[in-house]
Amino acid sequence: MEQNEQPVFGIEKLYVKDISVEVPNAPEIFLEREAPQIQIQLNTNGRAVGEHVYEVVLTVTVTAKLGEKTVFLVEAGQGGVFRIQNVPQEQLEPLIAVACPNILFPYAREVVSDAVGRAGFQPIVLQPVNFEAMYMQRLQEQQAQAAPAEATLQ
Repeated sequence: MEQNEQPVFGIEKLYVKDISVEVPNAPEIFLEREAPQIQIQLNTNGRAVGEHVYEVVLTVTVTAKLGEKTVFLVEAGQGGVFRIQNVPQEQLEPLIAVACPNILFPYAREVVSDAVGRAGFQPIVLQPVNFEAMYMQRLQEQQAQAAPAEATLQ
């Protein structure tokens, strides 16, 4: 890397890559008065799509249940195309796993809230997420899994 090559981190495109809404027990489920149990799952995935261009998709899955009965299921994949250039290799993964999802999250939150509302329910407002903590936890889990393998090799 030459001295005058400044690091580049930019958003090329933001888009909804995937969205699905299921209300399997409608219309009877609308007669229920109990508040459902809400479960939220997050997943991020990043991949190179060209030279210095990466796609990152933040998938949010919201499942609402009353006992065993599914009230609704919303899954939204908020995508982004990012240009990342002149960045040291060791900083690339944290950018894709932390910085990009932080940019995508507000858009994903809006898509989920809108989808839940359009399905006939009170919109869900997702609480802020610490993607850095999630990334660090994943690194620790990977190191813990690698440690026993290294011990048996010696």
